[in-house]
Amino acid sequence: MNIVQATHNYETWLRHRTTLVQGDIKQKHQLMAASPFPFLRATFYRWLQIWAKVCPEVSSAPHVLAVGDLHIENFGTWRDDDGRLAWGINDFDEVSHMPYTIDLLRLTTSALIARELDHFALKPRKIAAQILAGYTDAIAAGGRPFVLSAGHGWLRKIALTSIREGAYFWAALSRLKLLDKHQVPVAARAAMERVMPEKGLSYGYARRSAGLGSRGHLRFVAVVDWRGGQIAREAKALVPAASVWLRGEAGGGPILYSNILRRAVRVPDPCFRVDGKWVVRRLSPSCRKIQIQSMPQKKDEKRMFYSMGWEVANVHLGTPRATPLVSEDLKGRKGDWLFEAGRAMVKAVRRDWKFWREQ
Repeated sequence: MNIVQATHNYETWLRHRTTLVQGDIKQKHQLMAASPFPFLRATFYRWLQIWAKVCPEVSSAPHVLAVGDLHIENFGTWRDDDGRLAWGINDFDEVSHMPYTIDLLRLTTSALIARELDHFALKPRKIAAQILAGYTDAIAAGGRPFVLSAGHGWLRKIALTSIREGAYFWAALSRLKLLDKHQVPVAARAAMERVMPEKGLSYGYARRSAGLGSRGHLRFVAVVDWRGGQIAREAKALVPAASVWLRGEAGGGPILYSNILRRAVRVPDPCFRVDGKWVVRRLSPSCRKIQIQSMPQKKDEKRMFYSMGWEVANVHLGTPRATPLVSEDLKGRKGDWLFEAGRAMVKAVRRDWKFWREQ
């Protein structure tokens, strides 16, 4: 099965489980052709098909509750109950029980592709080494969340660069086409209302298109003027992970999103939760992904990749029974295994991307 066939197969499977917005799917296909990086982000289903064949020695590893669709732009900031700024992984659409190595390898592959596109100066072998060092150290230490309000000054500086308070953020939301509330599913409206600061507010609703892996899924936004300024909440339709599709299961399969949020070594975002078949979150200048363009200059690249590896371990430590097995498996892996596997996956992703682009 090639990438075109896999995409058709997967999207057909999705349509039996959720409503897909065809215009967004068409845009997603166009973005996939633009370069290998958005292609990687948009095609986790294909990664699942090929990674164990390309890297069989890496795919044979202890299982944890893993992120799955991990990449360098799957990290961002949020505010906790105390208003503290936190940083970490902020999207878990594809969470499933998988080898712990899948997250390390996919993160490394995305970084190596971005490096090929001149986004980073650090040598590829060093990138893999820093990710692995951060992960290994965090597993040994029992993890620790990233709270930026007091520590991690270099990371706080990067995060604050991407946090643009003022009219800019809200102007982008105001350009969305407003919907009548009856065009928004009742369950989505209720889910967003439950994470508002007060009941009974009068909302303006809109549909939003964002992301790449989940582009095409229904995504609604509620915006309201509240006590002197605007606030917004988003509800995105949840579907079973692509691993369910890969296994050919007839049913929907369990959605483990809330499990990973609850169990990871993490500072919770009080507005980020699963509510029925919707995942809801706060939209604000402080709660957003950090794009490649906002990532550090050369002097901080080592620390950034180390921190990403550490954060992966924060998530994997949510499967405590697997931690001793992961530690033992790490000790048994020699040499530049993560770099070599990442390099092999870059080649595989590029082959698929070129095939997709030529169709």
